[in-house]
Amino acid sequence: MQEVKEEVVVVSIKNVSYNYGHSSSSSFALDNISFNVNAGDIIGIIGPNGAGKSTLFRCMLGLVDDYRGDITIFGTNIKKSKKPLQKIGYIPQQRLIDQNFPATVQEIVSLGIDGRNMRRSKEEIISAIKVVELEDLKDRRIGELSGGQQQRVLIAKALINDAKLLILDEPTTSVDVETQNKFYSLLKKLNQKNQVTIIWSSHDLDAINKVANKLACINRTMFFHGDTHEFFASSELLKMYSESIMQAHMHAHTNQKKLNNNNYPSFNVDH
Repeated sequence: MQEVKEEVVVVSIKNVSYNYGHSSSSSFALDNISFNVNAGDIIGIIGPNGAGKSTLFRCMLGLVDDYRGDITIFGTNIKKSKKPLQKIGYIPQQRLIDQNFPATVQEIVSLGIDGRNMRRSKEEIISAIKVVELEDLKDRRIGELSGGQQQRVLIAKALINDAKLLILDEPTTSVDVETQNKFYSLLKKLNQKNQVTIIWSSHDLDAINKVANKLACINRTMFFHGDTHEFFASSELLKMYSESIMQAHMHAHTNQKKLNNNNYPSFNVDH
């Protein structure tokens, strides 16, 4: 009889809700979200703009702690201890890199070393750069790199402290298709060879279908959580998701018209 391997839960999100200081339930950015992420997963987080994806990540990273519910990472509730956050690498939606910053690739990666690991050797820094396949550019200034290469530098910076969980918030925004494909290959390599669990938000459903083994679809509430192939094999789920995207787009457009008609400045918000 074949032994069933027990799943190790890396992240547990249980009944998490968050609003932005309003009493009305309509202001909830997240409303009773629950799901688990197991060791070795690549889980794609999808949903329309304003669905709460970035807010969920902010809660998971301890950037806000006034949410309802519980978030447990590596077995510890992060409201009780922030120590698990030291094992997380995070790549934000917008890469805040000053193109004129006079630092090389290896200098940028070394900035990721936290106070507990100040004795990291140069060899370990180069090793992290090799993981993202940029060793030939280690002495190049960061501003001389392409957007995709800068993205890889940030991943190496996140991995320098042996991160076992990587959170990426729409990491392929504003990069070309070839760069995106190389990035997806890198995600698979990090997951399979380096045993890094990955949580990745994206609007690229085709990439999620090809790369992620699990999928969570949220639109403030949980719309779907399960195996990726289950979601994409269901015409009903895909139709419901497409309709939610259309509704979100129409809602955003209506709100923008109201703002413009009231002579308020125009801006976009993605929670």
